[in-house]
Amino acid sequence: MKIKVRQRALRAGYRSGLEQDTAKFLKKKGVKFTYEEFKIKWVDPKTKTYTPDFVLENGIIIETKGRFISPDRAKHLAVRDQYPDLDIRFVFTNSKARLYKGSKTTYGMWCDRYGFKYADRLIPDAWLKEPKK
Repeated sequence: MKIKVRQRALRAGYRSGLEQDTAKFLKKKGVKFTYEEFKIKWVDPKTKTYTPDFVLENGIIIETKGRFISPDRAKHLAVRDQYPDLDIRFVFTNSKARLYKGSKTTYGMWCDRYGFKYADRLIPDAWLKEPKK
């Protein structure tokens, strides 16, 4: 019997197939990273916690997203505003997906509007080669 992608990822310690694929990709490239190792406190108006998916050895934070729902978008804008020195980037399953049914805005367009770098499926090699800030 074939195991579903999410079940396979959960068994391997990840929350999604995209997260598991990202970890495999980084390991194959020999890039050191942490996975959900630390938390960032942010206020909205209550204090909340954001746990980044991956933090690369050069300090870049990678957030993997299949769905990019409104609360996620609001959280990332608040975290960016409260921690402007953090370099948070997104890896989407599909950056051309619409924010919601009927929206003209895609995930990628949202990132462009708010100044976030993004990619589809895999982390670009250029991000892996960037020096630590």
